[in-house]
Amino acid sequence: MAITWGDFQAVVQLSAGLNVAILSFVDISLPAIKERRRVFAKARQELDIHRKNPHKRSDAERQAHTEAVGLVDRQLFDLWRETSAFESIEDSLMKSTGVFGFFGAVISIGLLWYSALHYNDEIHLLGEVSIVVSFCSLIGAFLINFFTASKASSYAKRCNDLRDHMRIHL
Repeated sequence: MAITWGDFQAVVQLSAGLNVAILSFVDISLPAIKERRRVFAKARQELDIHRKNPHKRSDAERQAHTEAVGLVDRQLFDLWRETSAFESIEDSLMKSTGVFGFFGAVISIGLLWYSALHYNDEIHLLGEVSIVVSFCSLIGAFLINFFTASKASSYAKRCNDLRDHMRIHL
């Protein structure tokens, strides 16, 4: 028995619906990106407060404190430089989600239209491959946004660790 386009129409409908909704995948990584930026701004503010610490009375205490603040400042700067290098990659990854969504939606809506016209016709290998390709954009967009969120969260964690270090040692 031959498999028809009608047999696969539900799968094609699922692909079309998910590919149209792919733009919401950005919501996976945006909270992590915003949190990373907020944490870095907060760390910079806290470092400025520690830099002006009026409780250090003697010259030795002030000198040791200045060196400790300078060390944390360098660590924060190095972490910021590392994250700023990733920000350009992050922006291009976010744009690629839109590209995946557009092409996936075009392919899946085209397949949906074609399957409606050829509902009782036999599906060939090219049709099956096209259906699989229509799901690849979903996988790509999800992986991109998951990777971006993961990387942003790791930078935020490292910055929070540095903030904890400041609270304890400065």
